[in-house]
Amino acid sequence: AGGEGSLKPEQCKPACDYRCSATSHRKPCLFFCNKCCNKCLCVPSGTYGHKEECPCYDKWKTKEGKPKCP
Repeated sequence: AGGEGSLKPEQCKPACDYRCSATSHRKPCLFFCNKCCNKCLCVPSGTYGHKEECPCYDKWKTKEGKPKCP
């Protein structure tokens, strides 16, 4: 994790594979993680939490106001 804009788009898939490795909802996690990574070029470290490392990733919300990025 290097913070905002530290990843290149081609690095999103492996970063999201790891980010989503511990969830039972792998498909939606990967879909949204990749969408968020392509926008923010950042994926928080670990499989959960640490979203403060990526403010763009953390602040992107759904229409309902819930976090969009896993």
